[in-house]
Order: sequence, then C-alpha cells, then structure tokens
Amino acid sequence: MIDEGVPERAQPTAVGSARHRRSRADHKHAKKIRRRRRLAGAFALGLLVVIVVAAVGLGSKLWHILSGSSGDYTGGGKQDIVIQIQSGDSTTDVGETLHKHNVVRTVRAFVDAAHGNAAISSIQPGFYRMRTEIPAATAVARLADPSNRVGKLVIPEGRQLDDTTDMKTNVVTPGILSLISRATCVDLDGDKHCVSVAELRKAASKSTPTMLTVPLWAVQPVNELGGDHRRIEGLIAPGTFNINPADSAETILATLISAGTMEYTKAGLEDTARSLGLSPYDILVVASLVQQESKVQDFPKVAQVIYNRLHEHRKLEFDSTVNYPLDRREVATTDADRAIRNSWNTYMAEGLPATAICSPSVDAVIAAAHPAPGDWLYFVTIDSQGTTLFTRDYQQHLANIELAKHNGVLDSAR
Repeated sequence: MIDEGVPERAQPTAVGSARHRRSRADHKHAKKIRRRRRLAGAFALGLLVVIVVAAVGLGSKLWHILSGSSGDYTGGGKQDIVIQIQSGDSTTDVGETLHKHNVVRTVRAFVDAAHGNAAISSIQPGFYRMRTEIPAATAVARLADPSNRVGKLVIPEGRQLDDTTDMKTNVVTPGILSLISRATCVDLDGDKHCVSVAELRKAASKSTPTMLTVPLWAVQPVNELGGDHRRIEGLIAPGTFNINPADSAETILATLISAGTMEYTKAGLEDTARSLGLSPYDILVVASLVQQESKVQDFPKVAQVIYNRLHEHRKLEFDSTVNYPLDRREVATTDADRAIRNSWNTYMAEGLPATAICSPSVDAVIAAAHPAPGDWLYFVTIDSQGTTLFTRDYQQHLANIELAKHNGVLDSAR
C-alpha cells in the first residue's frame, strides 16, 4: 500500500564522480595547449634570435665595407696584381672589385677618393696593374695612369700573323703574334712576364680547331694545313681587344678567333657566301687578297677581278701571295720569287691560296661578298695617289703597266 503522504526516497546519483572525471580531462587538454604554446613561443624566440644575429652580422659587414669604419690602408702596399674592369662598371663597382682583391680596405674609401675624378668616371674596360693594401687615393691615381693599363691589343687592318719586312726601307712591321705578345707583357714586383711569340705559334700549330674555337666553316682548311701556324691566318679580325696577361697562349688565341668570327658574321660573311655559291672561308680569303692588293675605294672592283679570273680558270698571279710566305712587303716580285712553289703562290697554281694572307677589314669582307659588276681581268695602280686602272684587254693592261713604271710605281712588269 502506498503512502501518498510520504515521498519516495530519491536514489543516490553519481553526479560528483562525473564532475571529477570531466575536470581531469579538461586539465589534461589545457596542459597540452599550454605545452604547445610554450614550444611555439620557444621556436619563435629562437627564430627571432637567429634573424637578429644574421642581421647584426650582415649589418656589421656592410658597415665595415661601406661606411669606412675600418679606415684606409697606409703605405706602399704589399704586392702587384692585375684586376679587370668590366664594361659598364660604375665607380662603386670598381671599388667593390678593388676591395674584393684587397687593393683598398673599403669601398667607401675608394668612392670618396674617386669623387669628381673624370678619369675614374670614364674608365675604360680592361685589365689594370694594381697593388694590394694601398690607400684609396693611391688606387685612384694608379687607375688614372695609362701606363698601368695592360692587355690592350690593337690589330690594324691588313696585318698578318708574322712580322714582315719592307724590302725598300728594311722597316719591320710587327705581325699579329708579336702584337699579342707585347700586349701580354706585365711587370709584377719587378718580374716581367710575357706570352712569347714562340708560345703563340706553338698553340696555333698544335691546338685542335675546337680548342681554338675555329668556326665550323673554317675547320677543314685549318686541318688541311697540318701543323703550320699560318693555318689560322685571317681568323683573327682587326680591332681593339682586351686580353688577360695571365691567360695561356691557347686561351688568348681562342678568345681572339671567337671575337673574329662574331665580327665577320656581323659583316654578313656566312649569308652572302651561300648566295655566291662559295664557302665563308673562300670569301674570307678573297677579302684578304682585296685588302692587300688595293685601296678601299677599289675593293669591290678588285673582288670582281678575282671572281672573273677564278670563273675563267685563270691564275690570279698576285704578288701579294708571293710575298706572304716570304714575310715581306714589296710592290713587285722577281721571276725567281714567282717560281717558288708553295701553298700560297698564285703564279704557280689556279685558285685561291691555302689561307687568307692577312686579317681583312670589314670593308674588304663586304666587298668580297658584294663585288662591283664588271668584266675586268686586270688591274694596276699607276701612281702614288693610288689611282688604279681596270681592264679586260691584256694589251691595254700592258700599256697601263708601262704608265705605272713611268710614274715610278713599278720597277718591273707584273
């Protein structure tokens, strides 16, 4: 029987136990979050320390380089060296090069010393003899002194590899190899060093066409001449070059031949050779003959004479090709000279000589690629002003020769 007046006793529940279980779980979760936060904080702090240390180190280095806080060198320096100034270098760029090679103590010191110096602001690219650990003002003075520039090579138009002798005056004209050798000479701490002509000649003779960067269109004729150093004749173009005195003979020749290839390519050598049905090498050889046989105003006509004679299977009979292997310059040649058989004498064989006979100018290359129209087979210069007469008629040519002899230009007939 139920007593409605007395309420049923409530059963005990585990409310207290559930609360305790939740509290322990929350505690563990909160502990994990705190641990993660501490780790993240430590990592961030460590990263900040690394960044600050790197920034301080870099800043200190830049400060020493640019601010001049380390001061300037004093005295006469320690040893001679050669440094290179690149095309387009600013004064700061030059200062950085000098600082890199321990010439000046700071870039800022050099920039300050060079301020307002026109010779430095307009300095030419090339190689310069300097000295380590010298005052910035001394470095400026050295760079401004032309005598400290080394490795400057100037190759005139029409120059051949070997020295030549004028048979009338006995004056010796230095060849390209001699000019290169002179340009490499540098005196470092009293020790003069030059790449010798013998070293250059050996490199030209023994190095492979690939090592010498010979263009593909010249590899076959170069190989055909074997170990003769004249196999690279004409591949070095005229012009002004900067060569490193510290480079080997092979490297110097390779650099110059590569530059020559670029120059001749810009002149249209390869493109026009195809249109004429000739090889680029043949065009180069023709250009060298044009260069040696005439004045610039007659280049296109002389080129046409060459092509006309080749087309009609006539010998070229050029005195310049006789003189070439004899390393001399002479207006006329003797019967004995013209009877010498070699790879260049065009009195003895039809066709072009084995190689170019000099380094032709761009004008000569253009003329060889674009000859003037005409049927001429002969030409002769008749006076000291360079007047040249062209004809197809042999009897007229003989009369022109007599006129040249009368004017003192020729001593004997061609």
